[in-house]
Amino acid sequence: MPQPEPDEGVLNLFRSTGAYLSGHFRLTSGLHSPEYLQCALVLQHPRHAEKLGQKLAAALRAAAGTQPINLVASPAIGGLIIGHEVARALGTRFIFAERDAGKMTLRRGFEVAPGETAVVVEDVITTGGSTREVIEALRARGARVLAAGSIIDRSGGAVDLGVPRVALETLTVTSHPPESCPLCAQGIPVVKPGSRPT
Repeated sequence: MPQPEPDEGVLNLFRSTGAYLSGHFRLTSGLHSPEYLQCALVLQHPRHAEKLGQKLAAALRAAAGTQPINLVASPAIGGLIIGHEVARALGTRFIFAERDAGKMTLRRGFEVAPGETAVVVEDVITTGGSTREVIEALRARGARVLAAGSIIDRSGGAVDLGVPRVALETLTVTSHPPESCPLCAQGIPVVKPGSRPT
């Protein structure tokens, strides 16, 4: 009979899969940082994705209180796998928004009925921009967004999305605008490892 896996902490999971990177990175927000969390390297393993999805679903269920959650929505590409896993754990449907003319939009026939309740799920939040855009896209269709969640919060808890927010791990990671980045000043080449093109 297989034994249950030991419960690794979230950051240990990132380290053990090579997903906690050090160097000089351009984040999706445009800021530069000496650290980067590449969630795709963790989420490529279905058992890790399932476990993180279950933990995040439980936290979002608690944040929503007694209100039922009708759907989970995520920004593409980073939120796709974890959003789907959260929806599976909650037993609800999953939709995603993607950039069209620079704006997060629901496409592919995804519909949201007025009054439906939703949570928004992302892999990593730094400034909250993508998550905020998905919240706005849902509200524009009449949905009620109950909460938002991410595996990692890189803002140290500072981001305000206007809804309750949960994260499995909260970090305060140094980041700089490109014009005042000390790594740029040292001439260290910058890498863009995220999902959004440069």
